[in-house]
Amino acid sequence: MTIPGDERPRSRSDLAWAISVGGIGVVLFTGLLAFTWYFAATLLLIFTGMLLGVGLNALTNALGRRLHLPHALRLAIVCIVLALLLTGVAYLGGATIAEQASLLSKTIKSQIGNVRSFLEGHGIDTSFFDLGNAAQASADAPAPAANPAAHGQLPGAGALASSGGAIVSQTFKLLLGTISAVGNIFIVLFLGLAFAAQPGTYHDGLLFLTPARYRTRATLIIDRISETLERWLIAQIIVMLAVGLVTWVGLAVIGIPGSFILGIQAGLLAFIPTVGAIIAGVIVVLASLASGWIAALSACLLFLGVHAMESYVLTPILQRQALDIPPATLFAFQILLGVVFGIWGLALALPLVAIAKVMIDHFKTYEADAPPRPKPA
Repeated sequence: MTIPGDERPRSRSDLAWAISVGGIGVVLFTGLLAFTWYFAATLLLIFTGMLLGVGLNALTNALGRRLHLPHALRLAIVCIVLALLLTGVAYLGGATIAEQASLLSKTIKSQIGNVRSFLEGHGIDTSFFDLGNAAQASADAPAPAANPAAHGQLPGAGALASSGGAIVSQTFKLLLGTISAVGNIFIVLFLGLAFAAQPGTYHDGLLFLTPARYRTRATLIIDRISETLERWLIAQIIVMLAVGLVTWVGLAVIGIPGSFILGIQAGLLAFIPTVGAIIAGVIVVLASLASGWIAALSACLLFLGVHAMESYVLTPILQRQALDIPPATLFAFQILLGVVFGIWGLALALPLVAIAKVMIDHFKTYEADAPPRPKPA
């Protein structure tokens, strides 16, 4: 087919424009990936605050179905009730939690050593445990210099400065670590309260940034994401409470020391699908080995029963309408995000995948419902 002469310049300009737009798109996408990579911790921290805001807003809306009160008053009631619950747990069970946590840590370390000795006795390599690194490092370290004070001599100024510098350095590391942890918690709480206090403001502001011709589709996507995350969070809270309570009561009946703290950690780890249950089960079994093989076997059966209850009863019933993600897909994304972004990516893999799924489903439905394009003459 021969292109007329007057059409050739137009075709060339269209091709140049397409190449320019494509190049700008590639540059912008690459810049977005680099920005996400370098500021991943900050972005995930903000996303955690948004999740907290979605959860508080969901509880506030649920309370609104029972009490017809202003949104701000209902949010205040929800926050006060949650604060009282946390304060009550810390006041009534704080000493028990601290005592059982210390005992549990010692028990798990001891049982890991016993498991390693058992494996070594049967000719299995246990170098992956990495338990001997600290001792080996201490053995390989040079012997400390003789203390002048032990011979009646005063230490020199260099020794005093070195000791003082080490103490100050460790103190600053501990202080900065504490400030960073407290600061992250404060940021999440502040963002969560801010999003929950005025959800309409942030919703309308996000739509205002969207081009006018795409605003209707953006509204549908944002509302669908918000609805999905709200239902998932409420269902997840119920699952976590059920897992924690059943684990605590079951281990207490078996007679496992530290059943309360084990129930708490099992409930918290239930927030992370698949991987969290595996970690919780390993901790429960290791802690139960100190009470004998019968107790450990009973705890393992209890863990399998709790995991079956969570996977085949609670999750399908509570999250049937919220999420429908194949387990293998979710597990693959958990591993990928965990390797790339660490514990943040592992913990937030499910809501991130849920958001991606909502967007993909919307565009698939939009393309299916769109009228067919006319064929060119």
